Amino acid sequence: MVMAFMAGTAVVTAAPAQADGCYTWSRTLREGASGADVTQLQIRLSGYPGQGAVLAVDGSFGPATKAALKRFQSAYGLASDGVAGPATYSKIYALQDNDCTPIHFTYAELNKCNSTWSGGAVSAATAKSNALRTMWKLEALRHALGDKPIRVTSGFRSKSCNAAVGGASNSRHLYGDSADLGAGPHSLCTLAKQARHHGFRGILGHNDHTHVDHRASRLWSAPTCGI
Repeated sequence: MVMAFMAGTAVVTAAPAQADGCYTWSRTLREGASGADVTQLQIRLSGYPGQGAVLAVDGSFGPATKAALKRFQSAYGLASDGVAGPATYSKIYALQDNDCTPIHFTYAELNKCNSTWSGGAVSAATAKSNALRTMWKLEALRHALGDKPIRVTSGFRSKSCNAAVGGASNSRHLYGDSADLGAGPHSLCTLAKQARHHGFRGILGHNDHTHVDHRASRLWSAPTCGI
């Protein structure tokens, strides 16, 4: 709370809200650190691994995490020193809601199949965790493209939901780590090309959407976009 004084009267006003309700960092993090707080940082840096790379979410702050952090800091006009301190955390809090999702994407948007995240190829908890990392990658993609909206047309699917739409039996949608993006402010090719910089191993071009995912090995196939 902030105390303001007018004509001898104290007026209580609310301080600017920061969404740290889901996780609050309590120490400065730099290369060599490890722990759950590093893991939480890596999730939010998932979209900044560099072209063709994927940032490991392993709780170990190594050179790749430092490089991703520097890209994140540079993208938001912070001092690009590769050290996570108050300024970095303040920006992360400003970019997220209290359920840890980035402010421009929601769990409901990444799961139009059911509310439980169950029935896929992995546990409900894993599917939901995968979707969270996907959202942070999408947030980075969105920012890189001028902070214009990105339309998600499909995310997690249970096996029954996947079958109902004619999805492949091994679809990444069953794992919760994929999203189909529809055209909007950006063309499908613009989305596909930029996705190469934001941690997506799978990028597939389709007539009515661009598919992005986090599969075990790279598969980029959007030939009409030159990928």
